[in-house]
Amino acid sequence: QVQVVESGGGLVQAGGSLRLSCAASGGTFSLYYMGWFRQAPGKEREFVAAITRSGGSTFYADSVKGRFTISRDNAKNTVSLQMNSLKPEDTAVYYCAADRRTIFGSSRAVANYDYWGQGTQVTVSS
Repeated sequence: QVQVVESGGGLVQAGGSLRLSCAASGGTFSLYYMGWFRQAPGKEREFVAAITRSGGSTFYADSVKGRFTISRDNAKNTVSLQMNSLKPEDTAVYYCAADRRTIFGSSRAVANYDYWGQGTQVTVSS
């Protein structure tokens, strides 16, 4: 099974940028569909972005489309989330997750993902 560890969170002003990274180990990274989720206090965990095994297709929540970009490097076993034009409502704990079953299409449900990181806090001040 794969283990994933997030990094790159922090405090940023509205309009600023952050880049989150997720390092995977313990499995064949290229066999996992990868996603980013977030959870704000008092709210359910929600889908942010996902990328297919090859990196050929990406999917985004409407709330982040045009501002966030997901990418992966299968040679380095990493997946990243570039976040631009950040808003206070983007404040949350961000999680990286691996889905071992999905091959094609959009995988947006929390239940689809088998392995999760511990999360990294992103705080956007107004």
